[in-house]
Amino acid sequence: MSRSILAIGLTGLVLTAAACGSDDSSSDSAAGSGSTTSTQAATGKKIRVGLVTDIGGLNDRSFNALANKGLNDAKSQLGVEGRVLTSDSNSDYVPNLSTLAQQKYDLVIGVGFLMAEAVNTVAKKFPDTKFAVIDVSQASLKDKPKNVEGLLFAEQQAGYLAGYLAGNYAKENNIDTISSVGGQKIPPVDHYIAGYQAGAKAANPDIKTLNAYSQDFVDQAKCKEIALDQIQRGSGVVFQVAGQCGLGALDAAKQEGKQGIGVDADQAYLGDHVLTSATKKVDVAVLDTVKAAQADKFQAGTDQLFELKNNGVGIGKISAAGASLESKLDPIKQQIIDGKIDVPDTVK
Repeated sequence: MSRSILAIGLTGLVLTAAACGSDDSSSDSAAGSGSTTSTQAATGKKIRVGLVTDIGGLNDRSFNALANKGLNDAKSQLGVEGRVLTSDSNSDYVPNLSTLAQQKYDLVIGVGFLMAEAVNTVAKKFPDTKFAVIDVSQASLKDKPKNVEGLLFAEQQAGYLAGYLAGNYAKENNIDTISSVGGQKIPPVDHYIAGYQAGAKAANPDIKTLNAYSQDFVDQAKCKEIALDQIQRGSGVVFQVAGQCGLGALDAAKQEGKQGIGVDADQAYLGDHVLTSATKKVDVAVLDTVKAAQADKFQAGTDQLFELKNNGVGIGKISAAGASLESKLDPIKQQIIDGKIDVPDTVK
């Protein structure tokens, strides 16, 4: 996010407390979130938790939707009050985060790497508010605000398992190429892709890998076009790492009779063409962070890492097409946990 956008956001902070994105506090649907406390919630310390999505929005069926699920789980299980503000553009991040802080929410959660600079800025302005940010290390923030906790994931480990399955599937089905469609080239996306490529080559050293970026997390047509091009070049398995945009890549795989791999959430519900999904439990991270804040155990100034070892990442349901290969994954998973496989997190 450019300095100019940040400057605009700071101007908005001074002039108004109103959020620039959409407020989803009135909906309790799968994609929305209510601001009221569940009548069946467990009795606990009453705190207010605000969530700000990135530009992928609540309908991405993966990353933001999982964060929202975590907040809804916290409302029903812990009795907290929650509010969600969705961001329509990067310039909404600072005003949305600021709105929740100005309204005295006890914990404000920013969803996604693209929000790093905004969280750094707003956390400095509101030192008495607790902030958590998904996919961003607190130590990496410019000013290292002491009221921020980073929630990180070992996406490369989930990607490796998905790639190992894809490589074996390709070998069994005489496929010589697999591919991935990333959104923007940011660390969480590249972690997945690096692991995927390494896992595929470990299973099938002769496999060819294709990769491209849509530079978009929303427009499904962009990802579908990239995936169709990859399929035309021989890809038999397409891994989407682009949020809502990536749904277009999975649609391309379905259209062309190929296999797709989902991301973040288990996307097996989309159809039999989804071989599996590389998952990270954003919902669990949000729920655990809210629990900690409610119990006055919030770990400000630190990072939490969710990985295979603590069941923070993994793979989703494996389709019938890959069922015979599932047994190959358990020893690989254990070797990663034991440190016997060093999974790369950088795309070459």
